[in-house]
Amino acid sequence: MESKKIKPRHPTKKIFVGNVAVGGDAPISVQSMTFSKTHNIIETKAQLDRLQLAGADIVRLAVLNKEDALALKTLKQMTSLPLVADIHFKYKLALIASEYVDCIRINPGNIGSKQKIKEVAHACNERGIPIRIGVNGGSLEKEFEQKYGATPKGMIESALYNIKLLEDFGFTNIKISLKASDAPRTIEAYELLRPLVPYPFHLGVTEAGTIYHSMIKSSIALGNLLMQGIGDTMRCSITGELEEEIKLAKSILRYCGRQKEGITIVSCPTCGRIEADLVSAIKQVEQRLTHIKTPLQVSVMGCAVNALGEAKHADIAIAFGNKIGHIIKDGKVLAKLKEEDIVDVFVYEVEKLAKQKEAQGVM
Repeated sequence: MESKKIKPRHPTKKIFVGNVAVGGDAPISVQSMTFSKTHNIIETKAQLDRLQLAGADIVRLAVLNKEDALALKTLKQMTSLPLVADIHFKYKLALIASEYVDCIRINPGNIGSKQKIKEVAHACNERGIPIRIGVNGGSLEKEFEQKYGATPKGMIESALYNIKLLEDFGFTNIKISLKASDAPRTIEAYELLRPLVPYPFHLGVTEAGTIYHSMIKSSIALGNLLMQGIGDTMRCSITGELEEEIKLAKSILRYCGRQKEGITIVSCPTCGRIEADLVSAIKQVEQRLTHIKTPLQVSVMGCAVNALGEAKHADIAIAFGNKIGHIIKDGKVLAKLKEEDIVDVFVYEVEKLAKQKEAQGVM
């Protein structure tokens, strides 16, 4: 059951990045970005494949030069993923890339004059593809930086100015991001801009750091916004492996109640009451159930204090005792097993339950 504390999503205009709807009543999509040189077709294709396998909905690619821009034509033919060209400084690269990709991301702080933006808008209108206005707290236009500093107010003023520019050019196929490198500024910027414009928001904390730091920043910022009903697509930026971005984003969506897919695991903290090797058991359960997409709540508890209570709220649970464990399903004991045997049986029962629910259309 969805918590009443989770606010309904803010109504926004629905746009399309390739075949992926963003905004309106569309599911919140998950994005990432390749880190290869885009003109390296083989390496970039391999990264696109990895991201698609991990569950990415949309992927962005850096376009640093003409070679990168032209490579997009070949890459687009090699993947079914919607592709976004990431353009900084050189607006002419956006004109080339617009022929091949599903969206153009421009940074207002470095793309150049009104005329350059007008040409990009015209090219995207011709192709029927959206533009993401990607405002970054660390690279605002000089006029906003000097007046407001790298503040939420400065970010909002930059976004509003550039939205108005595109609208004046007859372009409204827009999505917006307002990224800072910390959670408080990111949250404030999105909160303040949301009631002012009808366009979908791309959420993210920029330069979030390694996985440890990004998990904290992204969970605070994106989780906060998603719980308020703000956000239509998102990226969890991580200095590290591509798949971790997708895994983190999907976990945030799931634990915010915005995505009903996959296993939600409840497990108790380690303490002196534990009478089994809970750490090993929970690691095995996590690793062996990553393939399940059916929404299930699973509980793995190490002692009798909270185990039965949590089991009542879970679809299926392990309640450990002294060297034994109970598998509990629908509040009833399904099996009583030795500690060394319970994980194998539990994984089997979870997979069986997932198949049953899938057959019943519970997804």
